[in-house]
Amino acid sequence: MKNLPAKVLGSVVATKERGATAVEYGIMVALIAAVIITVVTLLGTNLSSMFNSVAGSI
Repeated sequence: MKNLPAKVLGSVVATKERGATAVEYGIMVALIAAVIITVVTLLGTNLSSMFNSVAGSI
């Protein structure tokens, strides 16, 4: 019976950690997706202008 409060507290802390970890992973995935979208947009614009200049030179 002496360990009952520790077990209850441990299960509550473990539950909260699991939820916080999922939120952190969600934020991390959203940030990575934002970076990928930004890089692809910038590269797409630069590549498009480069191909247009090459096509004009030909």
